[in-house]
Parts: sequence; structure tokens; C-alpha cells
Amino acid sequence: MFLEAFITYLRVERNCSSHTQKAYATDIRMFEEYLSGLGEGLTPVNCDKDVVRCWVADLMDKGCAVNSVCRKLSALRAFFSYLKEQGKIAENPMLAIVAPKKRKPLPVFLKEEEVDELLDGADSDSDYIYKRNKTIIACFYEMGLRLSELCGLNISDVDWCENQVKVCGKRGKERIVPFGSGLRRMLQSYVVDRDGVAGQNEDALFVSSRGCRISSSQVYRLVREQLSQVATVKRKGPHTLRHTFATAMLNNDAELSAVKELLGHEQLATTEVYTHVTFEELKKVYKKAHPRA
Repeated sequence: MFLEAFITYLRVERNCSSHTQKAYATDIRMFEEYLSGLGEGLTPVNCDKDVVRCWVADLMDKGCAVNSVCRKLSALRAFFSYLKEQGKIAENPMLAIVAPKKRKPLPVFLKEEEVDELLDGADSDSDYIYKRNKTIIACFYEMGLRLSELCGLNISDVDWCENQVKVCGKRGKERIVPFGSGLRRMLQSYVVDRDGVAGQNEDALFVSSRGCRISSSQVYRLVREQLSQVATVKRKGPHTLRHTFATAMLNNDAELSAVKELLGHEQLATTEVYTHVTFEELKKVYKKAHPRA
């Protein structure tokens, strides 16, 4: 009944992505179907915390993964908070709901020698696609960008004088990310070829062979193909390179707060997961090297 208005609120006032909007709508419809199946005239407006708990138990009994249950509860929290703000409910039942604990897998990252192998060979005689792909890989690794951030880069976002790029992150939040002289040379060499391929008035930094802005699916595929040639990790997407960037920074004594800003994280706790990764690597070294380990 109030779902459409809530989705509009997410889009207009919360600036949520279309993916989040669709996921929340799906989860809330699932909850409404559960209420309807109880046959007691229940709706989100008149249900209570016990009904929500029963729904969670039902999901778990049906084998729903903990991560999925937590995501559905996040959708309900946002929805019931909206209903409370709009005066549609007197009490928010989600305040009494504790989500099941989920174990987050540690981020996977590439070894230094794998990165070296990945980036070797991007010479000036390479064709456009080869050079573009190597440059994309280098940008992910050396700047720690998200997939959407890289695809959204424009030529005008690159400050060649200061060796930095303006990045538009989640919810339109901008940040400045520096890059080294090596990546600068790679970018400049790529841009020369890019200008001969890009369509008229095309602002995108990275373009397809047709001259238009490269899509996220194209970038994901090319990164996966490149990583499959050198990496042994299970996950081989752009985020693996972002993880590798963060881990490399912390392994070389970067301050956690600085890495947080470079990655565009809102909470320091999000960045702290990489300290667990580096600690796990230290434990492996200890067990391998210490005679009494």
C-alpha cells in the first residue's frame, strides 16, 4: 500500500541506487506475501515485532542464507522507519529485532608477483583494446576504485598537474584520489589512443571500441579474464583489485584513516576488515617460519 511511495522516497531523498530500490521492493513484497498468507488481515501497518520474528524464523527454516535474511531485515528497517516518519505507525517493530549474526568472509587479494605479471607488457606499440584493459587494471589496483566509479570517470576528472582524479562515489559523494607517476604515463599514453577512438563529444575516460562509454559489464568481464590468467584466488572481479590496493597500503604502513578516505568508506569499521587480512597473512608467515609454531 505504501511501497511505491517508499521506493520514490529512496530514489529522491535517500539517493539510493536502482539496485537497492529493486532489492528493497522485492524483500518488502515478500514480507507482505508472508503477512497475507497468515490470513489474519495483517499488513505492515498493523503487524508487531513477534510477526517479524516469526518471518525471520520461517526464512531460516526454509534454508535462507544468513546474509539474505540480514538484507531483508535492512529493507524492513528502512521501510518501517519511513512509515513511522510518515505517521502511519505508532511504534517501529524493528527496534526490537536483532539480526542473526553473519560471518563475513575476509577480502581476497592478489599477491605482489601476480600484480606484477598482470601489469607487465603495456608498451606503446600495443593495440587500443590491450592498452585500455591494462590501464583499467592499473587504475583499479593503484587507486582502489569501485567498478561504478571507474566507469563513471570523465577526461575532465583527471588533474594531470596534481596527479589526482576526482571520483564520484556512492550516493554522489565526491573524493580526490592521487596516482603515481607510473600510472600517469600509462594514462597519458592510453588517452592518445583513446582520442582516436572516442566519439564526438564523448567525455568518458574509458570507451569501448565503438567510441562510447564502457559499460560496467564490459569492465567486469575484461578484469575477470585478465585475473584468470595470473591469479589463484576464487573471486576475480574488480573488487579483488580494490581489496589488493587496500591491503598493499596497510602492509606498507599506511594509516587506517587515510586508507578509509582513499577508498571512500563512510565508516572506519568497514576499512578495519583489511587489518584482519594482513593479520591473517602474518599468522601464515609465523606458522611457516617459526620453529615452534
